Formats: sequence, C-alpha cells, structure tokens
Amino acid sequence: MPFLLLLFTICPLLSPAQHLGLDFDIDQIRKLQAAMIFISNFYVDSVSDATIVENAIGGVLEQLDPHSSYSNAEETRRLNEPLQGGFGGIGVQFNMLDDTLVVIQATKDGPSEKAGIEPGDRIITVDGEPIAGVKMPRDTIMKKLRGDEGTRVRLGLVRRGIKKPWYVTLVRDQIPVSTVDAFYMVEPGIGYIHLERFGANTGDELRKAIKALKAQGMKDLLLDLEQNGGGYLEAAVEVASEFLPSSQLVVYTEGRTVPRHNYSTGPGGLMRGGRLVVLVDEFTASASEIVSGALQDYDRATIVGRRTFGKGLVQRPFPLNDGSMIRLTVAHYYTPTGRCIQKPYEKGKRDDYDNDVENRYEHGELSSIDSIHLDSTLVYHTLNEGRTVYGGGGIMPDVFVPLDTTKYTPFFGRLRRTDILINTTLRYAMENRKLLHARYPTFDEFEQQFIVPQSLISSVMEQAKAKGIEPKDTAELDATMSDLLFTLKAQIVYNLWDRNEYFRFANRRSDIVLRGLQVLKGK
Repeated sequence: MPFLLLLFTICPLLSPAQHLGLDFDIDQIRKLQAAMIFISNFYVDSVSDATIVENAIGGVLEQLDPHSSYSNAEETRRLNEPLQGGFGGIGVQFNMLDDTLVVIQATKDGPSEKAGIEPGDRIITVDGEPIAGVKMPRDTIMKKLRGDEGTRVRLGLVRRGIKKPWYVTLVRDQIPVSTVDAFYMVEPGIGYIHLERFGANTGDELRKAIKALKAQGMKDLLLDLEQNGGGYLEAAVEVASEFLPSSQLVVYTEGRTVPRHNYSTGPGGLMRGGRLVVLVDEFTASASEIVSGALQDYDRATIVGRRTFGKGLVQRPFPLNDGSMIRLTVAHYYTPTGRCIQKPYEKGKRDDYDNDVENRYEHGELSSIDSIHLDSTLVYHTLNEGRTVYGGGGIMPDVFVPLDTTKYTPFFGRLRRTDILINTTLRYAMENRKLLHARYPTFDEFEQQFIVPQSLISSVMEQAKAKGIEPKDTAELDATMSDLLFTLKAQIVYNLWDRNEYFRFANRRSDIVLRGLQVLKGK
C-alpha cells in the first residue's frame, strides 16, 4: 500500500505542466513513471534511478531521427568546448607515444609556454598521479589537464638531455580553440582558407584570415569545407555574410511546431568580389552545407568535390538539471531555393544512416558521377543564373571530383590503418627537432631540401613486417614508395610546424584542392 500511495501522489504533480501549453498525454507520463518505480524497487539486481532514466531517454531518442540525442553532463561539456571558442587548460597540443604524452606545441602566451615547456617534452605526472606508461585513455588525460580558469595543476616532465624529471606548477588559463585552422596564399592572387568547424568565434577568425590574405594580394579564394561537420547556425550565417550582399536569405528552418524562420546575411562583405570556389566532400555536413547551398543557390561560388553528407535537421538543446542535455530535432534546414538539405532516413534505423557514406562507396557514388542518381522530382534553379540544382539531401557539387580508389596500393592502405606512420614520425621529429630547425630555418627550405632518411623508411618497414604487413612483391613496394615518402614527410611537417605549413604541404596532393585551383584558373 505505501508503494501505490507513493506512485499516485507523485504523478499528479505533473498536471500543472499542462497549463504551460505543452502537448502530452498525462496517462502515458504516469505509465512511464510507474515503470521506473517498478524497476527501481523490484528488479532482481540493483539499478540506480539515474541509470534507468538515462537508458530510458536514450532508448526513446534512438527510435527517432538520427540526430536527436542525449548526453550526460561530461559528454555535454566535451561536445560544447570545441564550439565555444575556448576552455580552461594548460595550452599544449600533444600526441601519445608509447603510452606517454608528448608535447607537440605549446600555445603562444599560454601557461605552458610561459613555464618553459617545449615541444618534445613528455608529461609523466599530473598532480602527483602518473599518466605515463599506465595506458590511461586520452580523454582521461585531457580531463586531468583541463580545469577551471585560475586553478592550479602541478606537472612532472622529462626532457631529452636532462637526466631527472622536473616539475612545474601552472595556473590554468582560457585556451582559445581556433576553427579557421589554416590560411595561406596558394599562388599569386589566390588564397586558401581551411575551416574546420563553425564555432562562436568563426566569423571573427574568418574575417581576420581574409584581411591577412588580401594584404598579401588575394583576389580569388579557395574555401575548404572538406570534413567540416558543422556547428553553430549563426556562425554559418556570419560566414555567408562575407561573400553575399546584406539582407539576403541564407537558410530557413521549419518544423511541425516550429514556424518558418529566415536567416539572412548581415553587414560583412569582405569578400563579395572576386572568384570563389568552395571545396566539399562526403563528410561536409550541417552548417557547412548551409554555406555551400546558399553560395550555390546565388551562383556566388562554384562548388567542387563530392556530394555532401546531407545533415539538414535542426537540433534544439534542452538542458537538464544535472548538466546533461537532450538535443532534439525540431525542424529542417532549407536553402534559399527551397532545397531540403537532409537526406532520407528511416526512424529507428541508425545503423543504415551511419553507414551511408560506406554504402555510397560500395555503390560507386564516390568514384563515378554516373553512379549518382539524382531525384528528378526535386529540381530547382539557382536564383541568378537559373542553373539546375537538385534536392533530395546534401549539396551536389558543380564540379565532381571522384575519389581515386586506385590511388594507393593495398600494402600502403593496410599500413595507413596502423599507428606505425604516426608514431615513427613523431618519435623522429621529437628526437631531431632542434637539428632539423637548425638545418632548415624556414619551412620553404625544409620542403625543398629535406629528404626522408632511409633509416626512417627501414624502421617503418620493420615494424610493418612485425605486424604481418608486407608488400606482395617488389612491384607493389616500388608503387608504394612515392606515397610512403610523401606521407612520412607530411607527418614530420605536422610535428615540426603549424597547421598552415601542414596544409600547404598536404594539399599539393589533394585532388579536390588541385581541381578547385584549376577552376579558379579557368581550366
């Protein structure tokens, strides 16, 4: 009796919510609440109420669309950090080598740089707790290094040439997270900007990059949105505003309970003149599709690459009292011509949705334009030139660049799927950093003169053989060597210089970047 009394005294408390205008069936809410109480009190094993609630929320959302989701408090914090423009931390870029954190670079004017921490230093303890050689997950290490701005953390480090560990106490500071991670002049008159995601500071970062490139003589631009998974809608509108006239529709949203809302360009306008090419691929999604679609609809840019991901569902965050969050789909994104960005999906079938890119690969869509079947019932026309574009999900590029599935040998493909190349080049770069910078004071000198040493190649081949990875014959080895040398050199660049230099080097072999450059040059 006491249990039933508890059940029916709790449930009536929900009824006042009906006065808020919310649409729900109170009997079904009571049913869900009763199920939770039954499980909590009578299940054979102990189950916490928190576990029941989190599993229930997650189970419901999994049966909806592919992008409605639940995240606990820690997951919510990690999801928001890359978009919010910064986080409390010590200011190091690092990688893991032999279960040890190796500093790749210290953030300029950050706590680590001010304390004298240098690239190549290994962090072995955090507040007296060992993090080296204990197979600690990367996320756990990051959690220990990060913390509220103004808090202190004591690090133990080792450095080549110093026999004993040394210790330093840092005061955590706000560490900026850049979303424009590379910009440089490809050649006279043509600039390049790589946008990794759309965050709180993306508009300011983009404007800074455009101004810097214009000061170097930029007239035309390659805007690289490959593998950009999106971010804030407002940031996408800011980006579009730099290329389109003010007060032009960029995107609109509309849903069952959400009336149409238009998002239009603001003042901006730093790059409303000059030719523009936007680079996209099958991982370009959400906010980056908003920008690509708007620039295509107004005939402002030529879209080069492969059909984008097709993520056109709008999530509204609903924070919960413990810091967790539900991100619930409430509307669709539509481009200025009325194209729905979202690709088709079946509710509850997330595996099919998640495997969509792999299915595209299997069906040949990524490698052959003839394998792409556009929906002839969803035909639209661009707003200035009247060109035909298609709906049905994602943004189909104006210039298709096939994925070259024959580009790498099977041996090299297997090698790249291991950590051999990353670990070997990281170790080489850390051990020879001072020598390499002394021998090649500038990146241009390194790029032109550095030759990957045979000892590094031999080390890679020996490690590969130990894992059972070998070329089938001499011909395959010879066919692999050019790609192997390029990749090794690219990884060394990544470990010795900034992202600008890495993209400058890696893009020399990017089919999409090279094709975009040809389009700008009228070829």
